[in-house]
Amino acid sequence: MTSLSVTAAQAYCTALTKQSGSNFYYSFLFLPRKRRAAMYTIYAFCKEVDNAVDEPPAGSNPQDELHRWRTELEAAYRGTPTFPVTISLANHVRQLSIPQAYFDELIKGVEMDLAASRYASFQDLSLYCYRVASVVGLICLHIFGPTSPRAQDYAVALGMAFQLTNILRDIGTDAAQGRIYLPQDDLMKFGCTDQAILQRQESAELRMLLHSETARAHEYYAKAQAAFEDLPAHDRRALTVSEIMRAVYFRILKEIEKPGHQIFGPRVRLSTIHRLAVAAKVWFRSRFS
Repeated sequence: MTSLSVTAAQAYCTALTKQSGSNFYYSFLFLPRKRRAAMYTIYAFCKEVDNAVDEPPAGSNPQDELHRWRTELEAAYRGTPTFPVTISLANHVRQLSIPQAYFDELIKGVEMDLAASRYASFQDLSLYCYRVASVVGLICLHIFGPTSPRAQDYAVALGMAFQLTNILRDIGTDAAQGRIYLPQDDLMKFGCTDQAILQRQESAELRMLLHSETARAHEYYAKAQAAFEDLPAHDRRALTVSEIMRAVYFRILKEIEKPGHQIFGPRVRLSTIHRLAVAAKVWFRSRFS
C-alpha cells in the first residue's frame, strides 16, 4: 500500500519542479500533458537525490540518504514506493518502460560527490558527467519517443554539453563548497592552482583555462547537433523539447564566454522572458520549417 495517491504524488513533483526555477521548466511547458507530467517527475527525482548530498536534512548522513533513495527506487520498480517522488515515478517508469539501470547510474553519479571533490583528468570527469547528465538524457528519450538508435548518441553528447556548461557556470559556487570539477591536469597545463580557485582569484591563466573548457563544451554541442541532423524528421520533431533545452544552455555558454564575464560573480541566468523567447523560436522552427 502507498500512503499517497498517484495524483497527489504527481502534484508534489510538479510543484517542486516549478519552484526550482530551473532552465528546464519552461521547455517542459511545450510537452503534451502526460509527457510533461513524466518530465516533472524525472526532474523531481533528480533534484531530491542531488539534495541528499548537497542539502541533506539536518543531522542526517548524505550516504544514508542516498541509501534511502536506492531502497525507494527498488520499491518503485517493485510497485511498493512510499516517497511522493517515487510513487509518481513508479507510475511513469511502468508506462514508459524506463530501465532502472539508468536511475542506478544517476545515484552513482551523485555519490561521486561524496567520494571526490577533484578529478584528475577529463576522462575521470566524463564518467561523472555521463552519470549525472547523459543518463538523464537517455531517460528522456523514453518520454520524448524517438526511435532511431542515433538518438542515444544525441542524448549522451547533449548531456555532456549541459554538464560542462553547468561546471563552467558554477565555478564560484562549487569552490565555496570546496569542489573543483575542472580537471586537475588542465589546471596544471594553464598554471592554475586549486588555492587560487578556492580563494576566488581571477587571473589571465584562469581565463585561458576557461577558454579551453568552453571549447570542449562546444565540441559536445556540435556532436549533439550532428547526431540530431542524422535523425529522421519524426525523431527530430519528437526531440523539440531537448532542442529547446539545448538552445537555452547554449545561450548560457555564450554568456560565460563574453569578455566581461565574472568567473566568480553572480551565476549566469537567462531571464524568464528570454527563456520563453528561445523556447518559442525553437518550437515554431520545429513545426514550420
